[in-house]
Amino acid sequence: MYTGHVKKLKNHINKDNKVDYQFRLYASEMADDKQAGKDVNPGDYETLVNLNDAIGKKIKLEYQEKINCVHCGRKSNKSFSQGYCYPCMNKLAECDVCIVKPELCHFDEGTCRDNNFGETHCNIPHSVYISLTSGLKIGITRQNQERTRWVDQGAVQALRLFTTHRRFHAGLIETELAKGMADKTNWRKMLKNEYDEKDLYQEKEFLLEEVSDIIKKSEHNKELNYLLEELEVTDDLDAKIQEIQYPVLEYPQKIKSFNLDKDPVAEGTLLGIKGQYLLMDTGVINIRKYSGYLLNLEIN
Repeated sequence: MYTGHVKKLKNHINKDNKVDYQFRLYASEMADDKQAGKDVNPGDYETLVNLNDAIGKKIKLEYQEKINCVHCGRKSNKSFSQGYCYPCMNKLAECDVCIVKPELCHFDEGTCRDNNFGETHCNIPHSVYISLTSGLKIGITRQNQERTRWVDQGAVQALRLFTTHRRFHAGLIETELAKGMADKTNWRKMLKNEYDEKDLYQEKEFLLEEVSDIIKKSEHNKELNYLLEELEVTDDLDAKIQEIQYPVLEYPQKIKSFNLDKDPVAEGTLLGIKGQYLLMDTGVINIRKYSGYLLNLEIN
């Protein structure tokens, strides 16, 4: 039995392209110490549980009717933006609308919620990539977080298209390319492991040939053409496809989701893990959705 406040599953792609998962739980004392204004090192409160070892075993998750903000530790009746309290959601840069829609970045206008966050998280190299999740998908991510991002989305393959110096520029390009393909994942198909086979190298070649025409038609064409001319955007011709294999014994034929807000217990035999989802014989649960929740985890 393990108890603690949850954050999204920790993942790592090993040398065989297989994903290793860990369940992260943080002692309630961390939230109390944050509220008391103490300096907090999350690692001092963290318990990591190797989930791959639990596949094929009975597991039980039980919500303890308590939520604490993952940032400030404040007790909250509801989790916003995957783990934040309402005040933090409204003031933190990581909860601003431009995180979801980077093309709306307002750093250059001098209105960023936190300039330091903007410099360390947004004004750094970003990748524009394509991946296979429920189908061909376009996306962006910080370049130092590529593999983590691809696993979180449940991609089985991923390939970098471009590198940009800033998140804003990656967002502008993604917005244009997304007009011709999906930028969201059909999570039900992804959990069933249903997707159309695509040659990502061929798709990349096609997009590189088309990107100039796409940019010309964009309302941001002047800025994007400037970026390409000044090498603020570079096409990564030497990038390799990342293959990803998930620890799954059996994929579900029908998708039934657990909702801990309505029923505090989710239990069954763990058949696998994909993205941020635990796949049980009784249903699926998105762990990231419950960031900040106090849970009991039992493995038999």
